[in-house]
Amino acid sequence: MIKLLKNILISLAVFTLAIPASAGSIRIKDLVEFDGVRGNDLVGYGLVVGLNGTGDGIRNAPFTEEIMSNILERLGVNVTGEQFRPKNVAAVFVTASLPPFSRAGGQIDVTVSAIGDAKSLLGGTLVMTPLNAADGQIYAVAQGTIIAGGAAAEGDAGGVVQGVPTSGVIPAGARVEREIEFEFASLETMRLALREPDFTTAARIEAAINDSFGRSVAIMLDSGTVRLDINRTQARSPAHALGRIENILVEPERKARVVVDQRSGTIVMGEDVRISRVAVSQGNLTLRVEEAPLVVQPNPFANGQTVVIPRTNAEIEEEPGIGLAEVPPGTSLSEVIAGLNALGVSPRDMIDILKSIKAAGALHAEFVVR
Repeated sequence: MIKLLKNILISLAVFTLAIPASAGSIRIKDLVEFDGVRGNDLVGYGLVVGLNGTGDGIRNAPFTEEIMSNILERLGVNVTGEQFRPKNVAAVFVTASLPPFSRAGGQIDVTVSAIGDAKSLLGGTLVMTPLNAADGQIYAVAQGTIIAGGAAAEGDAGGVVQGVPTSGVIPAGARVEREIEFEFASLETMRLALREPDFTTAARIEAAINDSFGRSVAIMLDSGTVRLDINRTQARSPAHALGRIENILVEPERKARVVVDQRSGTIVMGEDVRISRVAVSQGNLTLRVEEAPLVVQPNPFANGQTVVIPRTNAEIEEEPGIGLAEVPPGTSLSEVIAGLNALGVSPRDMIDILKSIKAAGALHAEFVVR
């Protein structure tokens, strides 16, 4: 018996050590953006070839003929005055994101999207396309076979389309040709920008960083910014300092928020949502009007006219509803939703009820409708 009790205590101790200190703790790297450590958007205009008759119609997309002529002339083919009528090429926009600290020779993914009347990019190959940043400089060059995300088929009397065949991706389809200059190693201070600005969360990040280093190295500037003094961290470089900071656990504070999607009837709520004392009643009123006109024709060989006699059937139907229910003060939204679910209220009716509670000033949360 004593041995069994000892084994149980050891198991409980191991289980306790395996449980994290705070189930709601999140790494700092998942809460903030480091100032200067960011990607850059790239865009280019190119040509896709090798399509199976699903390319641009040259008459409807003259820019396709222009870019095809430019590419052929750069390759030494003189096409001045020639008329093109191919159906296996398409003009496209090529977009990509250049990750921070990308080096020359690295590869990045690109997205290819048709801009003409091409029906599908499936099986096409993107010809060498320069990718420019906002400053007009070329930072990468894209080329490769496109992986389209859909399929299309058609016949003489109809067709079918699944997904979006006019857009696709090329994994590792662009090669970095130019690096973005950023003197990261010479930084003395760095700002941490919170993705969800909040004074409490910013204060907790400041305290967690200072506790980790045992000295004051971080200070909260506002609800969305914490400044880090890299010199006071005594780290060998800013990269070493951020490598130590980004994995520190912090429990963020979130606003009470309710998000509803009217199109799908989806309701998402936070645990801190509260409702004051309020009475709720809900019912449905349905007005139905049906038109069934009657056509009366004269007898054969008779002198008369065809007359349309209107016939209208109108009725009003009202459902009994859920009655008048009182919601006590301090009730959480989850308790209200559970009660409405028990009464059989549909999601769309539930959204209308939440809107009315918010309009009455009894819903203490940010209400977001999409």
